[in-house]
Amino acid sequence: MGERKHSVLIGSFVVGSLLIVLAGAVVIGSTGFGGQRERVVMVFEGSVKGLTVGAPVALRGVEIGQVTDIQLLLSTDKADIIMQVEAELSERNVLLVGEGMDASSLIPYLIDNGLRAQLNMQSVLTGLLYVQMDFHPDTVVSLPDVTSPHTQVPTIPTELELLRRTLQSIDYARIAQDIGDIAGSLNTLTATEEFQALPGDLQQTLASLAQAGDGLTDAMVALRPEVTTVLAEARGVLQQVNADLPGLASSAGSGLKRLDSALLATEQAMRSIGDQVDPGSPTLYQLNATLKELADASRALQSLARLLEEHPDALLRGRRSNDQ
Repeated sequence: MGERKHSVLIGSFVVGSLLIVLAGAVVIGSTGFGGQRERVVMVFEGSVKGLTVGAPVALRGVEIGQVTDIQLLLSTDKADIIMQVEAELSERNVLLVGEGMDASSLIPYLIDNGLRAQLNMQSVLTGLLYVQMDFHPDTVVSLPDVTSPHTQVPTIPTELELLRRTLQSIDYARIAQDIGDIAGSLNTLTATEEFQALPGDLQQTLASLAQAGDGLTDAMVALRPEVTTVLAEARGVLQQVNADLPGLASSAGSGLKRLDSALLATEQAMRSIGDQVDPGSPTLYQLNATLKELADASRALQSLARLLEEHPDALLRGRRSNDQ
């Protein structure tokens, strides 16, 4: 009986172990770790404090793998230290669309299209880091020479790393020296007699300006009645001229018409006299010249009369360029 019970216990233990192994295989297969995997290596120049083995690797926020190894590489040639991080990528959250592409050729294809790795913070409270992958096709590809059989994914510095580099590149000693020089120059300037006398000179200038302003105000107040009187008289003269202008223009037009009629009668009389004079005599020549001048004068008077009829203000403003 004792041997039979012992055999049953051994059999139960073996069956339980097999069940545990099968359950583990099912769990691993359901989480995707049993799928096809691809190992990659990444090199970071800055500190990787906060990055641990098992940290997630994400592509645009979707977890596609985890960190498997972190090594510090010290170069004896140029005394440089780089951080080599290995990661294992899984297909569990990656669905390939299209044909002719497998996992082995997928990573190089993504790198050619701008895939870059960058360290980001998982939590501000814990300070833990993870590897964030995304596409940055405009960045320069820099692949340090490392000994690894895996595909190397290019890396780019984080925003904090860029800020740290910028702060390190600032020459604080030079800035402090410049500030000291400026402070010394200001002290020298303020210690001069001219600068010490500047407030008093400025106060005198302001007082002079105030006096000048008061004098100008008094002068304007004194001249205001005279200016008002002159403007009122000028306004009255202009109103009188505007009132008399139509009648003046009409009178001038009537006078010009009568003068034109007189010139016409004179011209006719001169022509009658010319008919009775010898054609070859000097008198006829003088009469013809006089008749021509009378005709020109008549035309000028007619033009002036038309101008006054159309523009009575021409007597004051003169003839404009478009009054032809």
